[in-house]
Amino acid sequence: MQNIHKILIAFVAIAICSATLQAQDTMRVTLQEVVRMAQGQAPDVQLAKTRLSNRYWSYQSFLADYKPKIGLNATLPNLNRSIDAITLPDGREAFIQRGFMSTSVGISLQQDVALTGGTVFVNTSLRRLDIFASGGNPSSLSYLSTPIGIGFIQPIFGFNALKWNKKVEPLRYQEATRGYSEDMEAAAYDAVNLFFEVLIAQLNTEAAKQEKSNADTLYRISQGRYEVGKIAETELLQIELSVANAESALAEATLNLQSSTERLRNFLGITRSVQFEMVPPADIPTLAIDADKALGAALQNRSQIIALDRRLREAELEVARSKGNTGPQVNLVGNFGLSQTGTVIGDAYKDPLNQEALTLGLEVPIADWGKAKASRQIAQSNLELERMNVAQERVNFEREVLLKVQQFDLVRNQVERALRSWEISKKRQEMSRNRYYIGKLGITELNIAVAEQDAARRSYVSALRSFWVAFYDIRRSTLYDFENDRPLVQLPDGY
Repeated sequence: MQNIHKILIAFVAIAICSATLQAQDTMRVTLQEVVRMAQGQAPDVQLAKTRLSNRYWSYQSFLADYKPKIGLNATLPNLNRSIDAITLPDGREAFIQRGFMSTSVGISLQQDVALTGGTVFVNTSLRRLDIFASGGNPSSLSYLSTPIGIGFIQPIFGFNALKWNKKVEPLRYQEATRGYSEDMEAAAYDAVNLFFEVLIAQLNTEAAKQEKSNADTLYRISQGRYEVGKIAETELLQIELSVANAESALAEATLNLQSSTERLRNFLGITRSVQFEMVPPADIPTLAIDADKALGAALQNRSQIIALDRRLREAELEVARSKGNTGPQVNLVGNFGLSQTGTVIGDAYKDPLNQEALTLGLEVPIADWGKAKASRQIAQSNLELERMNVAQERVNFEREVLLKVQQFDLVRNQVERALRSWEISKKRQEMSRNRYYIGKLGITELNIAVAEQDAARRSYVSALRSFWVAFYDIRRSTLYDFENDRPLVQLPDGY
């Protein structure tokens, strides 16, 4: 196997030789290096980081909803000097000139309670009121203090968004983190495909060049044999047609190489002009993937499994929302505090007086002609439908993982068989060409040997590609590195 890999490397090196002289830059890369480049700099990876950042800050915003909120409110000042209409004690109205300035400052602490869906708060405030002299009335100054106020707002029987968000939002963030790891492995998977596109294009270009050279040599020899009457004109014409076909194949292979190189360059985010010299994988990992281990890793690591749980939670949330929003609405609001007034600040804090307030609000639907019931039934039906969909998707997910493990075992065996076939076909082609040169083999038999060797070469490279594509597909599907026996769940720094 090592000999054949050396031949592969030689093929690629020769194929790149002419392009290297003209290219601005040449990169000699292995499969693993292309994968690392893709996971480090590919535009798709940068987009994945941006999506993760967006979800990260959404999650931080969610966490902030469950932390105390401290606020400062102030009015500095509220000045009013105007003529206003007032109602006199005898019921008549009169226009009175008045003027005042009100200044206030307060600090509040508010905490939402996820368990009950309510809110508790604590505050303290101080207000100063200046009444300006007008209409013979003297000016005055007074203070109103609230050293402490404690209150709550508690919905009863309503939808508790805080409680349900705690069940859903962590799943969304966890799904996003696993999604980022999947994006990284998807970049590796795409990089493998593009690597082999370029590698196959390079090998095909070199094979086309070699075939063109062989066709030219064969044509020159056949011309001499035709001139001495050893071959018929029809055989010479067939060889001349082979030369034309070889030229066409070389032109097509060169175009395919340029196209595949451009696709890989764009995928990696390389803006400069560059040529790639692909180093074929010298060995394939000698590992057997246990199906149960692969399935367990996929169930533990994949975002799709978390998404299934999230969808169930969201459907349950909608049921709770429907019940809470269509039933009786009861709100209990209460507060207790201390307050006092005075003409100086000190007096406003002496012997504070109690102040209490309690309000119970009630809103009960009497007749909605079945709209509330229909809303609840729709939400419940959607939940049942989602449960069935999730169960089926989970079964399909498990089958897909197990199928990929089976396919991996098959493609590994195909590599060994394809390599052996290529080695045999190369020897047969070499022997057939030598026999043709000495006139012991016809052109038809030689063409068959050449075609079989080319088909065997393509089959081997295709099998090699299928193995590595399947290998990275298993990594992508399970987020597990079976070669190094470690999970592939990862996050960039700062998350």
